[in-house]
Amino acid sequence: MWDYILLGFLQGIFEWIPVSSEGIVALASNYLIKDFNSVDLALFLHLGTVLAVLVYFWKDWINLAMFKDKEFLRFFIIVTFISGTLGFFVYKGARDVAMGSGLLVLMGLGLLLTSWFQKNNIKLKINKDLSSIIVGLLQAISAIPGVSRSGSTVFGLSLTESDPAEILKKSYIISVPVVIGSSLYLYIKDPTIALSSWPAIVFSFIFGLLSLKLLLDFSKKVNFSKFTMFFGILCLLGALIEFSSKWLIK
Repeated sequence: MWDYILLGFLQGIFEWIPVSSEGIVALASNYLIKDFNSVDLALFLHLGTVLAVLVYFWKDWINLAMFKDKEFLRFFIIVTFISGTLGFFVYKGARDVAMGSGLLVLMGLGLLLTSWFQKNNIKLKINKDLSSIIVGLLQAISAIPGVSRSGSTVFGLSLTESDPAEILKKSYIISVPVVIGSSLYLYIKDPTIALSSWPAIVFSFIFGLLSLKLLLDFSKKVNFSKFTMFFGILCLLGALIEFSSKWLIK
């Protein structure tokens, strides 16, 4: 049980920042848990942090359900459709392949470039539907072990958004359908994964809720240029961690 609690802690802390919680949890579970595929277990533990998103942003979920924010609802539907369908095939094809470090480097450099654009007041003109497609594609590739879902979607959202707190909120909200779908698929494939990992899910929810609030509070205190620079550096550090973890696993 203590091993699962540790995995829940790692998932709850690292889910929100672009260092690939999936890669970190998969690496840890590779040493701690031998009963399940490490990538499958890492994906399933996202269920705890998704519950944190549902609780923390409950007002936004009500607005979506009541069709009060039709623009974001359209964005949400397009992103979910693209990432849900394409992401499944990405997962099936890259389930046992760790190739996220190179993609994290690209996302990190992209965020640093976005930071430079914002600092010099250079605006990217992308319409909402194209932005939805880009974010959906970026979320889909996060099924590749080692690719940070939050890092990829923050990069995509930063192309058109300028409020750090709003970027983070949208990034976390659009993750919910994909995570629930993948968790349901993994449960159907092997129901014992839920019976064994429930302590990790509980603790990922608790620590996820606390760390989510801390990160959102932090995002409200920095300007957008510094915010994207901060996340870009985190992406590069995440790539370094992922690259190092592959050698440790070997």
